[in-house]
Amino acid sequence: MTVPASSNASLIDAKLASNASISNASTQSADSPATGPSNAGLSPQRPNKPRPSRLKLTYDIVMLIAISIDLLLISIDAILMSNFSSEVTRWLTLSNTLSWYQDTLHIPLRTAGGFFTIFLILELLLRWAIAIKDQIYYRWFFFPFIHWYEVLGCFPQLRALRLFRAVVIGRRLHQLGYQVLPQPWINRIKFYINILLEELSDRVILTTIHNYKEQLTDSAMQKSLIQKLVDRNRDDMEAVLLSLLQTELAPQLQKLSGKSAGGALIANEVGLAIEDGIANTPELHRLLRLIPIAGSLIESQLQQIGHSVGENVVYSLNERLLDPELIDTLLKTVAHSIAYMDINNTELDTLIASIIADSLTEFEAQIKVQQWKHHDMLRF
Repeated sequence: MTVPASSNASLIDAKLASNASISNASTQSADSPATGPSNAGLSPQRPNKPRPSRLKLTYDIVMLIAISIDLLLISIDAILMSNFSSEVTRWLTLSNTLSWYQDTLHIPLRTAGGFFTIFLILELLLRWAIAIKDQIYYRWFFFPFIHWYEVLGCFPQLRALRLFRAVVIGRRLHQLGYQVLPQPWINRIKFYINILLEELSDRVILTTIHNYKEQLTDSAMQKSLIQKLVDRNRDDMEAVLLSLLQTELAPQLQKLSGKSAGGALIANEVGLAIEDGIANTPELHRLLRLIPIAGSLIESQLQQIGHSVGENVVYSLNERLLDPELIDTLLKTVAHSIAYMDINNTELDTLIASIIADSLTEFEAQIKVQQWKHHDMLRF
């Protein structure tokens, strides 16, 4: 059967159209994220944290520069208006220059600082209103508590707290990938912060250890502490003792079972003891002498029989008493008895108190080691 040429052409056109639609669909699926039933099994992508707008970044940078300049001017003004500066300039014969600053520039700088304070108050109120409008916080009055350093920094006497805002802005910019300070400066700042935290924590820990040692000098306190310590860890002590006995003692007892070297030695000694007992029994010796000719032979045979009986008894006892299940039960009983024994013993109290004191002393010595002195950061 022959197919007309027109039908062949229509089939070819339909196939080309379907291939084009499939390729377009695959291209669109590669360029755009899939949203359909076929993607239900794919794991959802975590939404990226929205980056702040360019305007907000610019505003943060401008505020960082403005606060830094304000704090710099405040510091310089405070230094130049101090008695120390008067003494230094008098010694350097620069009193006229300092007087010119105090008479000419001091008042304008204070006025500019006042205007900047008013600007900070208005800016803070505006951000508070924006936070209320956008419902950034759970309650509208949370804003001044979260930004407490900015609220207090608006007071002229607490202007130094504005440094906190500069630090917060700088940290936020650093987290966004903007290099606010050179990396060596950041590393050195972190190093000195770690020094401060280490020294403070060491002082707290050493004071706590000292107070704890003083409490241990009281006999009643010491006895109560040891009692609580032992009672709280009796189950763990039993488990550790059982593990040690099963690891160290059980294998040694197993060596005595059967006809091993240790078991054979004990069996031989018991057999010799029975043989000596028969030989050193004068009544038996005298009775066997009454039997002519066979008496000495019977005595020798009795000694051999006694030796064999002793060995067999030892082997039999080893097989029964050194059974693994029986040994395990015995070790559990021993470990439980030791762990739950009465600790009202002076020697035991002294031993435990000595162990605790030695542990605290070693811990204190380790705390006193200043780890920051071993860093390369101190090598200038």
